[in-house]
Amino acid sequence: MALLNDTYESMVRKGANLKGENREKYRKLTTELNQLTLTFGQNLLKATNSFEMLLTKPEELDGLPQSAIDAAALMAQNKGKKGFLFDLSYPSYGPFMQYSARRDLREKMYRAYNSRCQTGEFDNTQIVKRIAEVRMEIAKLMGKENYAEYTLERRMAKNSRNVYNLLNQLLEAYKPEALQEVREIKGFAIGMEGKNFDLMPWDWSYYSDKLKNAKYDLNDEMLKPYFELNRVKKGVFGLATRLYGLKFKKNNKIPVYHPEVEAFEVFDANNKYVGVLYTDFHPRATKRGGAWMTEYKGQWKDENGKDSRPHITIVMNFTRPTADKPALLTYGEVETFLHEFGHSLHGLLANSTYASLSGTNVFRDFVELPSQFMENFAIEKEFLHTFARHYQTGELIPDELVQRIVDSSNFNVAYACLRQVSFGLLDMAWYTRNTPFEGDVKAYEKKAWDKAQILPVVEETCMSTQFSHIFAGGYSAGYYSYKWAEVLDADAFSLFKQCGIFNPEIADSFRRNILSKGGTEHPMTLYKRFRGQEPTIDALLIRNGIKR
Repeated sequence: MALLNDTYESMVRKGANLKGENREKYRKLTTELNQLTLTFGQNLLKATNSFEMLLTKPEELDGLPQSAIDAAALMAQNKGKKGFLFDLSYPSYGPFMQYSARRDLREKMYRAYNSRCQTGEFDNTQIVKRIAEVRMEIAKLMGKENYAEYTLERRMAKNSRNVYNLLNQLLEAYKPEALQEVREIKGFAIGMEGKNFDLMPWDWSYYSDKLKNAKYDLNDEMLKPYFELNRVKKGVFGLATRLYGLKFKKNNKIPVYHPEVEAFEVFDANNKYVGVLYTDFHPRATKRGGAWMTEYKGQWKDENGKDSRPHITIVMNFTRPTADKPALLTYGEVETFLHEFGHSLHGLLANSTYASLSGTNVFRDFVELPSQFMENFAIEKEFLHTFARHYQTGELIPDELVQRIVDSSNFNVAYACLRQVSFGLLDMAWYTRNTPFEGDVKAYEKKAWDKAQILPVVEETCMSTQFSHIFAGGYSAGYYSYKWAEVLDADAFSLFKQCGIFNPEIADSFRRNILSKGGTEHPMTLYKRFRGQEPTIDALLIRNGIKR
């Protein structure tokens, strides 16, 4: 029945019931939309690659850790330049914004990053307007008031009212704490500098890192030696072994699309073949930024019951090894690895008859549950002790350092929440429209997310022209899904915390009811079968220290 309903609804949503001029209009709109989203993404990649900042003076490197300096030197060398080269790829941009003591250079980087695709050769401004309008027109062809309503009828949230209810709940719960976090950072910055000044967005990562280090004596450079990539990989794979009995065996005979990509055959506890996992960890000039999981071949069963197993890849943009150091991950990159690996498990452990219902072929606001669920382990000592050893000495990560990770886990958590809420509000503003947009994109954006902004908005910047998730990716009218899934993952992991984070019975239930079911049943039915109740926001508030 699920396949019948999904197939019918999919055909209807692709215009099968449209007649005559409306069918032709739908065909033209979808063709145009495909080209628009492709151009949007290409423009963003080209704009990102077009910026470089070459530093040649020692004072310009003030505050940067040696790892960032070495990476910048290697980047310059690879491009035939002398000095230290920084660009807008995250392994370069992120550490620079976090550590550089040069406020003028941080501002330069921030403005370059956040003003991409507004003017010139790679301008996405008109494309943003047209994508929103085309999607609105498609929704109206389907009898819906706007694109959000059209999209959300195939989501757990069901409608925009429920989305706004979640976003507003989070806004109300987290904004007071977020404002306090900003006051604390500003006060700390004034104390450091000995003068009053306006805390700007390009200051946030720098002074936050300094305050976090002062409060908890913890920063990425202290943790990175314990997170060497190959050890982290063994730890993450080992977590799947402990929870689900999976084993990962590298197979060099499997063809890969780039020499840096590795292929692993995956087997279960009974040595039964599960699938293939490809890993692609480092940035390249032709590779887009960010991190994601892709399904090359989904899982399905033929008419004789033969199980065709999936081929899955996880892609990241982790800092490369240097001449004298292996690839050392930040704590945030460890979380990213766990996140994408969670998606891969959703694909690998699929057990459905039909490919269209297997693995990650679920509602968009449910698909992030397995990935965000895995991130919870990054803070657990029992997990960290399985792999986190110093890359030079082999020393296990000290308990006191793990405790500092725990103590600092909710540092600026409210600010981070409001940032996600702001993106959700902006997304919904673009896709709850029922008339074409003819105004100024930046002014519209500013109004859309104003109540979630707690740092000054820089006039020259614009998120919409580079917001690939909602204009070139699969999250149009769906960016709220990250927070929706965070409510689910906090609620789900609270059961593991009660019963043991490696509890085999709870892990088996999660596998059977969540990871293996795909889209064969409504996600709320699956979740309640695992958890025994509908999720509430309470577990998230408790985890974040908002509710005590």
